[in-house]
Amino acid sequence: MTPLTISVAMCTFNGERFLPAQLESIGTQQRVPDELVVCDDRSSDRTIAILEGFARRVPFPVRIQINAANLGSTRNFEKCISLCRGTIVALADQDDIWYRHKLRRIAESFTESSNVVAAFSDADVVDDHTRLLGLSLWTTFQFNSARQKGFANGRASAILCNHPMVTGATMAFRREYVDAMLPIPSQQFHDAWISFLLTTIGRFEVIREPLMQYRRHQHQQIGPGAGSLHFWQQFAEVTKKGRQRRFEEIDRFQELHTILIQRAENFPHAESARKEIEGKLSHLGRRARLPRPRIARVSGVLHETVTGAYWHYSNGWKSIAKDLFFP
Repeated sequence: MTPLTISVAMCTFNGERFLPAQLESIGTQQRVPDELVVCDDRSSDRTIAILEGFARRVPFPVRIQINAANLGSTRNFEKCISLCRGTIVALADQDDIWYRHKLRRIAESFTESSNVVAAFSDADVVDDHTRLLGLSLWTTFQFNSARQKGFANGRASAILCNHPMVTGATMAFRREYVDAMLPIPSQQFHDAWISFLLTTIGRFEVIREPLMQYRRHQHQQIGPGAGSLHFWQQFAEVTKKGRQRRFEEIDRFQELHTILIQRAENFPHAESARKEIEGKLSHLGRRARLPRPRIARVSGVLHETVTGAYWHYSNGWKSIAKDLFFP
């Protein structure tokens, strides 16, 4: 059996405030990584100096790549992942803190079964000052025990069609599948794209314990911390963006559907995943085409309610209320 090696793929951009704590948590892992690959998106602060100082102190290789031009989050992670050499790639954000057993627990997931293609965990949510907020990441996604069980038992693509439950910072996967997933289309979020395609290849290990602290702060580019974790604030934010956001979501699922057709040989469970996407697209299309007058929306909303689509592909009564009362 090929020895298990772990590459940590980290993207940085002006991260000097939180980066030292994250690097310290990676450097003191019970199971240290075999390499840390960092792609910096042209930071203008002390990020590079912090990385270089860390590289001199730790016993594992730290490879730092500075981009020639700013790539943005998705392209930067794509580049960083492609440079990794380990059999397992673990993604890392610059502003989180890992618990000391994170990589050890991830390694156990892959060594217990060769059928595991990826793993992800829960996380404790903290604020700018690393104070626990009394929330877990999965709670903010409503990733309850029933969904966790379904995810682990073959319904992962259906659950991800409802909501992207897998945050990149909590995920690790086998590097042998990277070529099938790259390149990542520019409008996609790297973690949503990668996690969905991995569910069509093999089994995800659902690690129910928090393995890290996920930092929520106002300067995040993407992720649950970029908005509010409270329902009514989330509700107002989504409503404000309205139909544009829904059409963007349609485009992202259409891109997933296309790659599952074009590269079907790489994805053993592509057919069932395509059917889930087709249902999602149908539901999103009906919601996007709802007329603006409230009374005229009732029949369309009723159709999606009776068929159960609001629960399978959206957020149930919350989505129904939004479609009935907001444009």
